[in-house]
Amino acid sequence: MVARIASFALLVWAIAMPASAADYPDHAIKMIVPFAAGGGTDVLARIIAQNLNNKWGQPVVVENQPGASGAIGTRAVMKAQPDGYTLLMASTGALMAVSGSIDTDGPFDVNKVLSPIVVAAAPPYLLVVSPTLPANSVADLIRYAKQKPEGLTFGSAGVGAASHLSGLLFASNTGIKMLHIPYKGTGPAVTDLLGGRIDVMFAPGPVVQQFVQSGQLKALGVTDTIRSKFYPDIPPVSEAVTGYESVGWFGLLAPPHTPREIVKQINEVIVAAMQTQEFRDHLATLGAEPKPQTPEEFGRYINADVAKWSKLVKDNNVQLPGGK
Repeated sequence: MVARIASFALLVWAIAMPASAADYPDHAIKMIVPFAAGGGTDVLARIIAQNLNNKWGQPVVVENQPGASGAIGTRAVMKAQPDGYTLLMASTGALMAVSGSIDTDGPFDVNKVLSPIVVAAAPPYLLVVSPTLPANSVADLIRYAKQKPEGLTFGSAGVGAASHLSGLLFASNTGIKMLHIPYKGTGPAVTDLLGGRIDVMFAPGPVVQQFVQSGQLKALGVTDTIRSKFYPDIPPVSEAVTGYESVGWFGLLAPPHTPREIVKQINEVIVAAMQTQEFRDHLATLGAEPKPQTPEEFGRYINADVAKWSKLVKDNNVQLPGGK
């Protein structure tokens, strides 16, 4: 009887224990994208999924769970089993969507709610305006805005999205008045910008580059602190607005308490893939370059990023979606 009880206890222990790095992965992996299919986060998730599949020979299934600016899919991963078989391809907006609704006595710490694995890319945005706007530089735009009592209108992919936060930071740093017009995605916002129904947008470069090249939009600045190799003729916004920086990162995370060995294993596969020309070519379609980091570095990066945007949101009394 004692032997049977001992055997049963060992069986229960084996079932309860998370997968070890030695036998991981031995079945399909689910990668949740907390946004609709077709966006930058989704595209990058499928690139990462293919690389993991090629390395391990196990299916990596991308599942879109959009809603509440990324909060729904993000919370699903926060509650998942920490065994390495549920992953999250998140972004600035997704983490911001859940950061304000987490019970904590101190500043937000991503390591308490998720396990950071690797930042895959951190592309800048382009500050683009309607060609009818009398501004050919960031300095021109600021002067023009200050002459308009009602200010300017700027569109975004939604409240709390990186495109929204970029515009909010720009208005805050320059002291100009900008009315935020949120849309359900980048596409509708760009459509209205092309139609002259809004004045300004901080948009993903690949989405608007064709319109800039055709003269349908004017690109005044890039939101990184240095010129982008993909847009070498467009100066950084920071040349006119000291200290301005806004990049929208995309990264892979797992549920909290996922074994460190598994996190490290996934990180190493993705970092190795970043060295290949194929991966770099894929990232180029997003206007991004590889940003290899360790899981610990990625965690610190997220916490600093959330702290920066959380202060901006609080100072401007912005109500983010994605409450409890």
